[in-house]
Amino acid sequence: MAERHVFGFGRGWADGDGEMKDVLGGKGAGLAAMARAGVPVPPGFTISTAVCNLYQRDGAVPAAVEAEIAAALAKVEAETGRRLGDPDDPLLLSVRSGARFSMPGMMNTILNLGLNERTVRGLIRRSGRPRFAWDCYRRFVHMFGEVALGIDGARFEALLSEQKRRAGVSLDTELSAEDLEAVTRAGLALVEELTGAPLPSDPREQLRRSRDAVFDSWWAPRAAYYRQMEKIPDDLGTAANVQAMVFGNLGPDSATGVGFTRDPATGEPVLYGEFLLDAQGEDVVSGARTPEPLARLAETLPAAHAELAATVRRLEGLLGDLQDFEFTVERGQLYLLQTRNGKRTGTAAVRIAVDLVAEGKIDEKTAVSRVSPEQLEQLLHPVFAPASLAALTPIARGIAASPGAAVGRAALSADAAVLAAKDGPVILVRPETTADDIHGMDAAVGILTAVGGASSHAAVVARGMGRPCVAGAGHLDAIAEGDWLSLDGTTGEVFRGRAETLPPDPRSPAFASLMAMADRIRGDFGVRANVDTPADARRARELGAEGIGLCRTEHMFFAEERVRHMRAMILADDEASRRAALARLLPLQRADFIGIFEAMDGLPVVIRTLDPPLHEFLPPRDELQLDVARLAHATPAERAELAARHGLSATELDLTLPALLARVSDLHEMNPMLGHRGCRLGISYPEITEMQVRAIAEAALEVTRGGGRPVPEIMIPLVGDVAELRHQRAIAERVIAEIESETGIALGVKIGTMIEIPRAALTADAIASAAEFFSFGTNDLTQTTYGMSRDDYGKFAPRYRELGIFKDDPFAVLDPEGVGRLLEMGVLRGRGARPGLEVGVCGEHGGEPRSIAFCHRIGLDYVSCSPYRVPIARLAAAQAVLAAAGESGGEARRTV
Repeated sequence: MAERHVFGFGRGWADGDGEMKDVLGGKGAGLAAMARAGVPVPPGFTISTAVCNLYQRDGAVPAAVEAEIAAALAKVEAETGRRLGDPDDPLLLSVRSGARFSMPGMMNTILNLGLNERTVRGLIRRSGRPRFAWDCYRRFVHMFGEVALGIDGARFEALLSEQKRRAGVSLDTELSAEDLEAVTRAGLALVEELTGAPLPSDPREQLRRSRDAVFDSWWAPRAAYYRQMEKIPDDLGTAANVQAMVFGNLGPDSATGVGFTRDPATGEPVLYGEFLLDAQGEDVVSGARTPEPLARLAETLPAAHAELAATVRRLEGLLGDLQDFEFTVERGQLYLLQTRNGKRTGTAAVRIAVDLVAEGKIDEKTAVSRVSPEQLEQLLHPVFAPASLAALTPIARGIAASPGAAVGRAALSADAAVLAAKDGPVILVRPETTADDIHGMDAAVGILTAVGGASSHAAVVARGMGRPCVAGAGHLDAIAEGDWLSLDGTTGEVFRGRAETLPPDPRSPAFASLMAMADRIRGDFGVRANVDTPADARRARELGAEGIGLCRTEHMFFAEERVRHMRAMILADDEASRRAALARLLPLQRADFIGIFEAMDGLPVVIRTLDPPLHEFLPPRDELQLDVARLAHATPAERAELAARHGLSATELDLTLPALLARVSDLHEMNPMLGHRGCRLGISYPEITEMQVRAIAEAALEVTRGGGRPVPEIMIPLVGDVAELRHQRAIAERVIAEIESETGIALGVKIGTMIEIPRAALTADAIASAAEFFSFGTNDLTQTTYGMSRDDYGKFAPRYRELGIFKDDPFAVLDPEGVGRLLEMGVLRGRGARPGLEVGVCGEHGGEPRSIAFCHRIGLDYVSCSPYRVPIARLAAAQAVLAAAGESGGEARRTV
């Protein structure tokens, strides 16, 4: 039996169902679900996503599919009692795209298909409204000309504007039937002038070409850009939905609108949206007219509002998610034109998921799958400090279309935004956005429009992208290119100048509930934090960290009062002098460790011994060479400036500065990343390792005596050979044993290593004989595996992205084929030699969702990331567990 590609639907029946999103697209699946549920849906049919790919491959729709379309069209004609092309009572159609994942505004729609010189007369007779009929025909000529024939839509807009000028009116709605007929005929003439042929009058040819144009729009640059941005695969294709037209522009008892079953910005369980009386759907989202809040529909068309509210509540219960719907009221009769899972902000995603669980509509696994890590990250963005806003000048107020704080320079076009974003944050300022602005919206940190509402293109796309947005703010002529703006998408306010931002506090009840669900699902797959101070440790624990996976001790030495002692150690000529300098650092490190152990009471703390090369604690060599040269001829004032800059007294300057230069020159390396650093420093200067281990052990001792429960784990970095680890382990064990012997208190310190050299992964069985745990440092492991510096990669990364050489930035997303294979080998060999070996990852990949999923698949015990990414890692870890169990579900999971 031949594969089916066309699926019909009508009132009470459908060939497909709501689970067939891969075949029918999100819109088509929603139409099928509504039709099956008895929702008032105009009849139609969906041409499957597979046909889009066949059309792309062959340049034509297969003949068998054409036959299916003809049969489906006949069924629509039978159900409506009208025929396509009938001059007396014509059936008019809409053709809309509808991919598996929502791509708002990225692809094309054509309405009022089937109009020509004969059928427009029939529509006048049927409706009794010449103005309505010519308005429909005018819109069709514009849409078909732009979408199917590739004519710049601005050319049609110019014709409309010129007719308004001639008629002396400012609004489209003020044009007469004769005016609209004139615009239509001017549009038809424009089509013939620019294409060399008249606009097709045969409705079936109109349908074929409109369908093909919808398929072509899947490959349009803006749609391709959006898919790349949202990580939607190119080969999914789009469905084409063909549906009988119903009209919201038949007078004061007709309307059209869009809405959500809950507020998509906050998640509040209220009917949310906008509508226009006597209008077609494009009027609501285009920004051409300012729509009214959906609540007002209860005043103007109360029966239709009541039916709409009951219908969409039933739909949400049936489909188990926030629904984004379009509706038309035609002379008092309600029709639902589409429903799909709605785009939402991070705040709304969390609340809706939690509320749906509480309402019994979904289970916890589904809730956790529904919230993407990117959405959760929105809750962790800064907010404005109220006091700083008070000092700025408010310049506009519009609709709070997508929440959050954004500060940046104004860019008045999408192209300008892309260029300006290279030099700093930008806010895209437009009269209204269109799908062609997508690259500028992506580059901007916030979006501001003069017209449009909460369901405008700008608002819908901004919410999906997590960008703050203020829509419909009125005249924005006072804003110039490059002006600094502060935009509050939560209140709708816009200020001139730069407001101060504050760290967010995501700890709402809904956030806490979702995190609790995620933690129950991920079980013993742990999430730790990379922190170096007691304050960061406390914050990480508040955000749910289950310990510290990486404490970088070198970060404790860079403060001004400490770097002096570090430099004294580096400049020392003998061991005794180095030990004297280290003795001054010991109590400072011990105090830091005490604070960290207290913050992480009862949880593991992995502390890495000194890792970077020593020259990083000294001024740059070029700078020192210039300063030494200046010293010989410096004035007293210049000497004072030099002394202050290097933290030296006037008497130290002449001796110390040249000595500093000599030492820096001694330490200079051709490739410091692969030079004298990590365990190599501890082997050359064992007193450094000794001091750090003593500080850790003494801190653990003090916290233990105070009733605390420190869980220290010492990690030796950059090990490539087990002999290096054994050397450093012996020092650590000796120091710990001395303290335990003196006090009689067992400290239980684990000693392990950081796997960041390919050879360590290849010889993990040998390394494990001297290590109680492994922690993969994937930042350096990626560099050493690729033979590529992370810092230098940025210089040629744009070219690599342009050519598609790397699927993902390997320093952002863990490379599974190369670096990942080393991880997998390290885990297998390490645990083969030491069963039960604790293994984690502490590179930046530990906070990236796809990398976390890989770490779970190969059996790591935990991931570790920066504090503010801990909630994201907790959610991603839970989703990784669900994916492994085959229970991932939910559109939000596509990036994990």
